[in-house]
Amino acid sequence: MRVADALAQGIQPRRGGILQTILTPEPPILQLGVNNQGPTLVAASKMFQSLLTFSPTLEPIPVLAKSWEVSGDGREYVFRLQDNVKFHDGTPMTADDVIFSIMRFHMELAPRARAIFQMIDSATAPDPLTVRLTLKQPFQPFLLMFEVTACCIVSKRLFDGQDFRTAPTVQRPVGTGPFRFVEWQRGNFVRLERFEEYWKPGQPYLDGIIYRIVPDSQSRRLAIETGQVQMTQANDIEPFDVPGLRQRPNLTVETKGWEYFSPLSWMEINHRVAPLGDPRVRRAMSMAIDRNFITNRLWFGVGKPATNPIASTTRFHDTAVKIAGHDVRTANQLLDAAGLRPNAQGIRATLKHIPLPYGEIWTRLSEYLRQSMRQIGIQLEMESVDAGSWARRIGNWEYETSVNFVYQYGDPTLGVERTYVSSNIQRVTFTNTGGYANPRVDELFLAARSAADATERQRAFTDAQKILVEEVPQIWLTELAFPTIHDKKLNNVITTGVGVHTSFDDVFLAG
Repeated sequence: MRVADALAQGIQPRRGGILQTILTPEPPILQLGVNNQGPTLVAASKMFQSLLTFSPTLEPIPVLAKSWEVSGDGREYVFRLQDNVKFHDGTPMTADDVIFSIMRFHMELAPRARAIFQMIDSATAPDPLTVRLTLKQPFQPFLLMFEVTACCIVSKRLFDGQDFRTAPTVQRPVGTGPFRFVEWQRGNFVRLERFEEYWKPGQPYLDGIIYRIVPDSQSRRLAIETGQVQMTQANDIEPFDVPGLRQRPNLTVETKGWEYFSPLSWMEINHRVAPLGDPRVRRAMSMAIDRNFITNRLWFGVGKPATNPIASTTRFHDTAVKIAGHDVRTANQLLDAAGLRPNAQGIRATLKHIPLPYGEIWTRLSEYLRQSMRQIGIQLEMESVDAGSWARRIGNWEYETSVNFVYQYGDPTLGVERTYVSSNIQRVTFTNTGGYANPRVDELFLAARSAADATERQRAFTDAQKILVEEVPQIWLTELAFPTIHDKKLNNVITTGVGVHTSFDDVFLAG
């Protein structure tokens, strides 16, 4: 519900109140760009902003850019910035900060952003409130990069000349958002408070936000049931608890607000570890998994089975291109053909597996995967780690199998390509950490990236999906739709296609 909608229903936005919510798991840091794990994105999007945000149909909405123009040839983008925007340290935000954020901060830190921003031929500031970006060639989804979780605007003054990963401001983030960082008691809470010099007059409505760190899933459920917190999001509530919370008269359960991200989960495969480099083995592992069971019995109907590497809610998904279904018999035959014979105990191979440390549902998923692999003679040995260690080990290729999910950002060039092109095989989390390489797939993603015509892009993406479905570089599991659960007194929670990742400057507590 937007403010206008609230007013239409006779609900006046009320200034005041602290939003109590939860952050699961506790992130290692809260500086966007330096860390892009899910919990960081949730909390830091209240402190940082970008030029735009997006509607549920991915239409751009002004944020730090009050307007923009695109040239007829699709190469030049001119952004007019909002007046009187200040960083939390009181210094004004100008076009220089925007250009620094795009051309240096994110270019250095974010492989996904670098791949897009390398297309920029020149970035200039005709005046302090105007940014002109000229591309080397047209790139149709370019505007989709200017959302806060993809390209937050940082202070040039605080980062220039520093190591971006270790600059002092990383520990005490400074953005332009409606809430400023105040305190972080590790293992307990993160506290944000209203930024009194925020550029929107009279906003934010809330006095502050407290993100509580609550490791136990049942304690998190109890907190939202009893009103100790007014909102949970993303991984906070286990899917098996959602049906009961839907019955609570004081609560609203929403699964909207993920349209921009379209998160898709998979079993992460390190191709450097034998026998995982053999596509027959990966295909067999994929066929051993019952995705309907995962969706219906583990996620309780929140989300849907994945059918290929591009989520059905992302542009250029081809409904005709599907992974092979659940078929244990054929999977065993594939492993026989690959020469992976079972020993006397029926074991063909033993692999280490790191469950995703984001809550009990992910532990249950890994237990299910272990059972599924056992049906085809593959033994998974579990290794438990915390969220920071998980990110480090995946990024350093120090794993054999795990579970991962990534965001697709509205277009395969922005959020899918990065996992499969050989040019993005890096020791950085959320790149092609699996080490998959196919020159033809590289060519197709490049063709889709370069084509200005949507029909040409669809053709290239469809051909890429066909090859990936055949070779199964990662074992796709579920199209995720995390629940946002909030007290009905909390207004304007989900109003865009980025859901809880907006700044919350118009969120208010009524009554």
